[in-house]
Amino acid sequence: MRRVAALALLLVLAAPARADDVTRGRRLYVQGCISCHGPQLAGVRAGTQPRGAGGVRGAGPPLAGVGAQAADLYLSTGYMPLQDPNDQPLRKTPLRYSEDDIRALVAYIGSFGGPPIPQPHPERGSLSQGLRLFTENCAGCHQMGVQGGIMPGAIAPELLHATPTQIAEAVRVGPYVMPRFTRRQLTDHELDSVIAYVERAKHPVDRGGWGIGHIGPIPEGLVAWLLAGVVLLGLARVIGERSRS
Repeated sequence: MRRVAALALLLVLAAPARADDVTRGRRLYVQGCISCHGPQLAGVRAGTQPRGAGGVRGAGPPLAGVGAQAADLYLSTGYMPLQDPNDQPLRKTPLRYSEDDIRALVAYIGSFGGPPIPQPHPERGSLSQGLRLFTENCAGCHQMGVQGGIMPGAIAPELLHATPTQIAEAVRVGPYVMPRFTRRQLTDHELDSVIAYVERAKHPVDRGGWGIGHIGPIPEGLVAWLLAGVVLLGLARVIGERSRS
C-alpha cells in the first residue's frame, strides 16, 4: 500500500514538471522554430514564409508526429537550427539552446505524438553481431573506424562523439540522406549490438603498434610501405658506400 501511495505521489509531482516543459517548449518553438516548421508543427513550404529569427529561411518539414525521438536527435547534436534549409545538418555544440531548453522543446514536439526517446542497452548486445551488421549497413559511409567519410552529395559524420542514445535515434529516424531502419529491418537487440560495436571502435586497441590515426588498412599499409621503402633505400646507400671504400 505504501508503495502504491509513493508511486502516486511521484506521478503527481512529475506531471506539473512535464506540463511546465511543454509550456516552455511551446514558447521557445514560437520564438525560434515557427518560421521554418509552421504553426502547430505543420511545416512550411519553401518560398511561402519570410526569413524568421536569426535570418533563418522559412522552409521546413512538418514535425507533428515525429516524436521526441527526432526532436532530441536534431537538437542535442546541434543539427538544428539551420541557417539554410538546403544545407546538410552538421554536428556542432548546441549554442542557442541550453539542456533545459532542449528538454522543453523535445517535450513540446513530443506532445504531438510520435516515438519517444529510445533507451538503448549496448551492454546487452553482441560485439561480433554488431561488427557484422555495421560492416553490412554502416561502414560504407561511416568507415569501420567510425571516423566518417565523404559520399555523393553529403558528408557521413564521424561517430566518435555520438552517444548511444543519439546513435539509436539516428538509426530509427534516418537524418538527411541516411536510410531509416525500422524494427523489422533491425531489431532492438541488433541495434544494441551495432551500438556496442561503435562504442568499442571509439577506443581501438592498437596491438600492431602505431595506429596512424586509424584511417583504415589501405592508407595505413601505404604509409608502412613508404616508411619501409625509405629504410631500404637508406640501407642500400650505406651498403653501396661501404663497397666503394
